[in-house]
Amino acid sequence: MTYCVAMLLDTGLVFLSDSRTSAGVDQINTFRKTTVFQRPGDRVLVLQSAGNLAITQAVASILYEQMAGADGASSLLTCPNLFEAARLAGDALREIHRRDAAALKDFGVEFNASLILGGQIRGEAPRLFSIYAAGNFIEATPETTYFQIGESKYGKPIMDRVIRRSSSLSEGAKCALVSMDSTIRSNLAVGPPLDLVIVKRDRYSVARQMSIDADDEYFHSLRDLWSEALREAFARLPEPGWLNRPLP
Repeated sequence: MTYCVAMLLDTGLVFLSDSRTSAGVDQINTFRKTTVFQRPGDRVLVLQSAGNLAITQAVASILYEQMAGADGASSLLTCPNLFEAARLAGDALREIHRRDAAALKDFGVEFNASLILGGQIRGEAPRLFSIYAAGNFIEATPETTYFQIGESKYGKPIMDRVIRRSSSLSEGAKCALVSMDSTIRSNLAVGPPLDLVIVKRDRYSVARQMSIDADDEYFHSLRDLWSEALREAFARLPEPGWLNRPLP
């Protein structure tokens, strides 16, 4: 299982993903689910992936092969805008589907993969896309501040209540970590180390990229403080008045 979240803010983008993969309670592995493609001064793109690991790794391989291909071939490092970059990633998913979907079906394996691609290319504002298994995609709008893929339900409530397009990058990173903590607490298949990437608007390079493990001092403190704050907030809520009313 995977949890990835990415948000598009006025001042840039924040990406966070876990790195746990499992095929049962006794087979836990770690694979990075966030990949950075950048040409400093011109562009920075961040790709997150969820779903069948063999499929998502094959997609990344195709994108790398395009970057190493003949001059003139479109790739993430040469495409003119983020829309074209999302199309390249979607086309790579379709190529893997054409090649492997029938064989996977014969073995009872669902073709399951989804991507998030975001960043900034010089000449346009930062953009963020969610790419589905069919290769089609949607783009974040002013009303859609963030995208999630993988095990999204546990981390969604905090995102909906807190994040706005005007939130700072620091607030975005903090909210993403709380969202991830909520997911980790409710699903053992999601876990550290976590990959955090921050992209500042108009910098065209990664501002901060770090790996956060379960013993990270800030993450550990954040988890404890958030749990304590939730308990205190719950305790301050008024009791339901109808409990004290006499039964009819």
